[in-house]
Amino acid sequence: MGEAGGGSRMGDVSVQKAGWKKERALTRGAFHRLLGWLDEGSESEGEKYLEMRRRLASYFDRKGCPVPDELADETLNRVARRLEEEGSIESEAPAKYCYTVARYVFLEHLRAAQKTGALRADIGQRPDDDSAARETHEREAREKLLGCLERCTGELEPLNREIITRYYVGRERVKIENRRALAEELGITPNALSIRACRIRGRLEDCVKRCAGGG
Repeated sequence: MGEAGGGSRMGDVSVQKAGWKKERALTRGAFHRLLGWLDEGSESEGEKYLEMRRRLASYFDRKGCPVPDELADETLNRVARRLEEEGSIESEAPAKYCYTVARYVFLEHLRAAQKTGALRADIGQRPDDDSAARETHEREAREKLLGCLERCTGELEPLNREIITRYYVGRERVKIENRRALAEELGITPNALSIRACRIRGRLEDCVKRCAGGG
């Protein structure tokens, strides 16, 4: 999908997989409908979305989830799909409804984790388990992921590749200053840059997972 322009550079957000089947990607219209629903008429230019995403990520982090950001994205994606299908959600306030969906996402995550843990335990008890072979397999898997990351990054449009590369450069204050400078160069707000980087990262992660999985 193409980039949005002007003050509304907030395109479609890719679904972050977290142990369940992959859903279809959000359309640009569905994403903008989600932004408007969260704003409740206040025109926050994406600030309400970013704040809700931070709150959801914090919720999953407190629950001990290893991928809080991915689960926060999955929650918001599900809300956006319901908005797209039904046109509106009037039963609850936006924040309350998001947390209701988040609880279901968390329960699904727990069930997936339990299944994975049981499978690993079963494999670990097999008498032919070879630690050296396992280490070799893990090393090869890491090398494959790095190769996929390099390939997928190279397939991004030049501007998107520069954005995603520069967005994560540095630590703490240096990273903040780098992001501010990047937003100024692009002529967009820091909030718009954050949403845009989130979208690019989602596309990149989907590409890496398809590559690593042989898809």
